[in-house]
Amino acid sequence: MRSVEAIAASELLDGLPSRVHEVYAPFVRDVPDQPAFLEGGRSWSYRQFSHAVDAVTKDFADLGIRAGDRVMIASENSVALGAMLFATSKLDAWGIPVNPRLSAREIDQIATHSGARRVLFNAAVSKEAADHATRVGAAIRAVGPFGGIGIGPLNADAQAEPVEKDGARQVAGLLYTSGTTGAPKGVMLSHRNLLFTGRVSGLLRKSGPADRIYGVLPMSHIVGYSVLLIATLMHGSTLHVVAKADPAALAHAIANEGITSLFGVPATYQRLLEYKAVKGLQRLERGRLRVMSVAGAPLDLDLKKRIEDEFGIPLLNNYGITECSPGLSGVRSEHPVADESVGPFLPGIEHRIVGMQGQEVATGDVGELHVRGPNVMLGYYRAPELTAAAIDREGWFNTGDLARVNGEGHLYIAGRTKELIIRSGFNVYPAEVEAVLNSHDQVVQSAVVGRSVDGNEEVVAFVQLLPGAQVSAEDLKSYAAQQLTSYKRPTEVMILEALPSASTGKILKSKLRELAIARTSDAAAVG
Repeated sequence: MRSVEAIAASELLDGLPSRVHEVYAPFVRDVPDQPAFLEGGRSWSYRQFSHAVDAVTKDFADLGIRAGDRVMIASENSVALGAMLFATSKLDAWGIPVNPRLSAREIDQIATHSGARRVLFNAAVSKEAADHATRVGAAIRAVGPFGGIGIGPLNADAQAEPVEKDGARQVAGLLYTSGTTGAPKGVMLSHRNLLFTGRVSGLLRKSGPADRIYGVLPMSHIVGYSVLLIATLMHGSTLHVVAKADPAALAHAIANEGITSLFGVPATYQRLLEYKAVKGLQRLERGRLRVMSVAGAPLDLDLKKRIEDEFGIPLLNNYGITECSPGLSGVRSEHPVADESVGPFLPGIEHRIVGMQGQEVATGDVGELHVRGPNVMLGYYRAPELTAAAIDREGWFNTGDLARVNGEGHLYIAGRTKELIIRSGFNVYPAEVEAVLNSHDQVVQSAVVGRSVDGNEEVVAFVQLLPGAQVSAEDLKSYAAQQLTSYKRPTEVMILEALPSASTGKILKSKLRELAIARTSDAAAVG
């Protein structure tokens, strides 16, 4: 097999299908009985999955879903979610996969902003989705061969978007991030965006029909959608579908169920090692595992070394962003590294490192990372001003991340110009958490920062109360929990008489980060 480095960017685009649902057609034709999915002990062949997508497509059309409509699907990882996403592609609708663990406020914000024609809830897979279905009065029925799907009411006011014949211009997926303002931002990803990423991802991991990919990262987020779902079927592999992360189930699957490729966030690997320690195991069995990849949060080098010692293969660090479908760089398996590099840029990706004055900086110097390539989003839905601020007229996308590139072309992420917190691979924007805390009638103001802990980040909130307020830190945590999904909830709430601020009134978050870190150090010292 040719190295991906030897393949020109133009070759990576040549022969791509027009729509994402076409990726599995060659395997339906040539090896129809090859397993496409394994879920809960059941195997779905490529033929069976193709028939399932066809049946879902028919039912979607009967539900009034048209070309150009937005279709929101709240579901944990499942074959049903994969089939529904491909069915939207067949109808030239836009799929909006969302995590059912989002709060009612978050679900409703996305449904409203997107103008979704229908909102569906996979109640058969999770209680959270079932609760949302009940809340909106969704009718529970089968869609295609999948039972337990909550069908929200038809949005008769939804306006269909124009359909583009060119897959580079037609939206396939609308993935929502909270945005630095706390309001949801819909990232419009074209069919070509996702197909390009799927092709490159599979080539980098040398995926083929003999591979079994562990599907633990949510398909409602970009890595699960493009790197796991689309790339797996594009290369004829089998996706081992997992609804929720469970380190015991992961360890068993690696040891006994033929898993060859694992893509996780640092917390995925941290929890594997914690499981080993709690169970008193001498060693975790490697089975057929040949590729371990990680992305979504800064990688602690001690965790990297421990997991590599455990399995005897390199842990390959990667970097990407939702707006880039997501892959931008990755350490290659044939050239592993011992440091925190996120590897060379992927084929077809142009980059520049830009200084404060807009000039390109010297090799090795830190600046803001701008990228350009076939994976860059079409823009933010219904937000032309945000799109114009992120992508210039020449197609350069500003990642907002600070980075440097060494003489060998390896990328290093130095920090984030945004105040983004990445918790277990999920993006948490402080402004959204602050907006929820500030809505409490006894809160004057709040500020939220991230704090590193065991290869992950946690959310720490600082709150200033009204004089005489009786609310406690635990009360505020409970209040936030009612409006925020689990990974956005503060691990700790600290009540201060006043938040540190500059003469301009701007809250000094650097001081609060120092305080958050000091609290961790004090707790460790006491322990």
